[in-house]
Amino acid sequence: MSKTRIPEGYQPQLDLYRTQDAIALIKRTFEDSLSMALNLKRVSAPLFVEAATGLNDDLNGVERPVSFDIKETGTDAQVVHSLAKWKRMALHRYGFRPGEGLYTDMNAIRRDEEMDNLHSIYVDQWDWEKVITPEQRTIAYLTDAVRRIIDAISITRDVLTCRYEGVSSDIDRNIAVISTQELEDLYPSLSPREREDRFVREHRTTFLTQVGKKLRSGTRHDGRAPDYDDWELNGDILLWSDVLDRAIEISSMGIRVSPESLDRQLTEAGCDDRRTLDFHRALLAGELPLTIGGGIGQSRLCMALLGKAHIGEVQASVWDEETRAACVRAGIELL
Repeated sequence: MSKTRIPEGYQPQLDLYRTQDAIALIKRTFEDSLSMALNLKRVSAPLFVEAATGLNDDLNGVERPVSFDIKETGTDAQVVHSLAKWKRMALHRYGFRPGEGLYTDMNAIRRDEEMDNLHSIYVDQWDWEKVITPEQRTIAYLTDAVRRIIDAISITRDVLTCRYEGVSSDIDRNIAVISTQELEDLYPSLSPREREDRFVREHRTTFLTQVGKKLRSGTRHDGRAPDYDDWELNGDILLWSDVLDRAIEISSMGIRVSPESLDRQLTEAGCDDRRTLDFHRALLAGELPLTIGGGIGQSRLCMALLGKAHIGEVQASVWDEETRAACVRAGIELL
């Protein structure tokens, strides 16, 4: 069932065709800015991986991947949820060294995703990953990467507003950093989503750390698979949307698990059966490089920079009848 809500009086800043042009400009500019900010090289990436490798991202552990059998190989494949694990293997195979990284276009199908203003079953993001040293596995190094990403977003915003008169988006370069436990301590009676909105309303660019880590209340702020991010050294980049009057998660990222933190998190999450998969065996044996990485939502970023109310205004997907009807009533053209 659709949860789409169109703000009263909403009017797109650009028409359909100028929106398409602006999306192309955003993607070109941000890719160039991001690659320079983090020293990343563009690579090609798979749309699907073999299920038996364990390379697919399990997200919160409950989402069902789109699967199919391959006639020629006799194996089963899964459309990726993200490339969190594949990127780390690629860095190893391609011989990247500390300080070097990669980025790629990632397209995915998440068939269990609820549809609302920010979510669809089609996912498009920039996936990036970078080799680091043991000494760089710190919250300071993580937040420095966040600042570089926000700088790249701000550069893109400046280019966009110079090209399109009337387009405005207020991206605050000043980043507030807060942990999920600190957020729970501030607003213990609110839900995780309500806590985010309350805080980000006042701190328009926020990095929320330690996502997936169990809180003192015994709950988790949000789920995070145990085998890519270190729950002590990860986080989400959140931007405030005046159009939607809520926080928008632009990126999920983090310093990736070491052999020690993977061992601990697999047991804590009840996922010890994954230890026999190729990716996990190699990581536990110390055969893969230490890395930092994440995904940055392409459509989400376009929404934020263009002041859009619905993700269907910046990406083509499949929508339920309620969503289509709500958008028609509001005069919104879905791509």
